[in-house]
Amino acid sequence: MKCSPMRRAAFLVFAMGLAAGASAQEATLRLVSAFAENGIYVQRLLPWVQKFNAEGKGTLQINFIGGPKAIPTFEVGNAVKTGVVDLALSTGAFYTNVMPEADFLKLTQVSIADQRKNGAFDAINKVWNEKGNMQYLARVVENQPFHIYVNKKIDKPDLTGLKIRITPVYRDFFQALNANVITTPPGEVYTALERGVVDGYGWPIGGIFDLNWHEKTKFRVDPGFYDAEVSLVMNLPAYKKLTQLQRDYLQKQLLALEAENGFWEKYAVEETARQEKAGIQTIKFDAATSKAFVDQAYQVGWASAEKQSADVAARFKPLFTRK
Repeated sequence: MKCSPMRRAAFLVFAMGLAAGASAQEATLRLVSAFAENGIYVQRLLPWVQKFNAEGKGTLQINFIGGPKAIPTFEVGNAVKTGVVDLALSTGAFYTNVMPEADFLKLTQVSIADQRKNGAFDAINKVWNEKGNMQYLARVVENQPFHIYVNKKIDKPDLTGLKIRITPVYRDFFQALNANVITTPPGEVYTALERGVVDGYGWPIGGIFDLNWHEKTKFRVDPGFYDAEVSLVMNLPAYKKLTQLQRDYLQKQLLALEAENGFWEKYAVEETARQEKAGIQTIKFDAATSKAFVDQAYQVGWASAEKQSADVAARFKPLFTRK
């Protein structure tokens, strides 16, 4: 049976209305990374973004804008806070200019899965909401201890006379080890090492090959300390603006992403072997010195946290500390 022009027009209007309604239910979130696009953190995230968009058609999409070339590393936190972008992949150490408490996440000694169970995740979000205008969404990197990398051999935990590149993560700890500390973005470290501006740096066990720092690195100090935290954070008004359906979809995908965190433990083992193969020698202390070294790292870290925000440190410490 043929449709009359009137009926066809009515059907077209109806169909357009349905399409508009579906479109109205879909939102797109702008994502930026504080880390370089060719690095392991972004490379691990991009397949998730692709899956997110494929499964979220009509509901929620993510538009990955780029890395530090889009927004400088240390400006990413403010970009999220002010709504310049909706989402960011970053580490708390990179947005202490928004709130000092962001750096406290390095002190976690329990998994993100356990943080969701023991109240730590909710405690973090209370602070992030109030002080950062952010929603803390998911931790996507863990089991990545920090290490000291140096080009001059040391025989004890003492950095006297050494110029060490730092971020807020280990500023206080390295200063307690008598280092002369220098802050630079990751993109400038290679040149600083090449020119002797710094004698070493702090960095997690993984990732130095992404930046070619292995070419200018002679030693890694063991054991590692703290745990590198890389997370997804979101502008709080943008998060609240999501419909319940969109929020549920986002949460489902975030939990799926966190479920893949077992990768990082294997990656740490692989990177350790890769560093050895590249000629980076390991500096090891005896058992007692090693324990004292790690204990000092946490003592300095919590003392610094208490000095910056005593009430938050008091709330976080029992939730972050391994029992």
